[in-house]
Amino acid sequence: MPAFPDPEIYRTILEGLKTGICVVDRQRKILLWNDGAERITGYLRHEVVGHSCGENILLHCDQKKCELCGDRCPLTAAFHDAKPVEAVGSLHHKSGHRTPVHGWIIPIRDEHGSIIAAAHSFDGQRVVPVPDRRDTDLAAYGCLDVLTGVANHAMMQSHLRETLGTFAELHVPFCVVCAQLDDLAQFRASYGKEAATSLLRVVAQTLENTLRPTDFAGRWSDDQFLGILIGCTDAALSDVCQRIRRMMTSGGIQWWGEELSPAVSIGHTAAQAGDTTESLVQRAQQSLKENVARQRARAAAVGQRVGAPKG
Repeated sequence: MPAFPDPEIYRTILEGLKTGICVVDRQRKILLWNDGAERITGYLRHEVVGHSCGENILLHCDQKKCELCGDRCPLTAAFHDAKPVEAVGSLHHKSGHRTPVHGWIIPIRDEHGSIIAAAHSFDGQRVVPVPDRRDTDLAAYGCLDVLTGVANHAMMQSHLRETLGTFAELHVPFCVVCAQLDDLAQFRASYGKEAATSLLRVVAQTLENTLRPTDFAGRWSDDQFLGILIGCTDAALSDVCQRIRRMMTSGGIQWWGEELSPAVSIGHTAAQAGDTTESLVQRAQQSLKENVARQRARAAAVGQRVGAPKG
């Protein structure tokens, strides 16, 4: 194919793609941020170009929280190994929640063969930047939680009944996860209703993005969310819950210059023969209470050790 006479045409093509494209130099400074990157992350060009990718943006974003930082950072691996690296993980959306992404990082060489930059292409595995028509229709029927945008209590009850019916008839296993935003009342009192609502939205969206498209996520009560994990067995449940907790607590909001991250507790249970929606949720909530009690006991024990006089 003949080359375009104006090199800027290539930049125009890259910037208009709906797949996220980010170009980063050896100092991790962002040089290019296209339409797709804006769509997937919520960050506009002028907010990121010229800044370091370590400023809480990319999936190798936050040195304290990101699962892919440090030695496992795909960007570092691409520069070190001088070959394309697959990047599977999550990034921080501008609104605060975590969004799962999949992509590749490709080293860019100059005319002498030296690596001078890297191009990162990525797609959201489950990106919901704005409500789609389905969500609009569900909202019209009163099926969505007004504050968080996920399924409400009534809708989750319907999903539970339907999933229990499939379990009884076809024996398809499933599990229920109950995630609680700890000390929500105290958070509201300290930071206000708007901050609490923003944090609830972050937790809800992160839970929905963390689960698979075949699963269900919704708000069960003021401070609790349910996840219905289709096809999940009891043996795999612990690992799934650890991932959900890690994803939730690594999100957060910026509030008057302060970064506020959610404290989340999780309970879980697997469906059993003869279960009802009430028995399922009751076991998940009992598991949640037991986990909260263990966490508080561990925190108290740590506090006693720290405060103990030295002999």
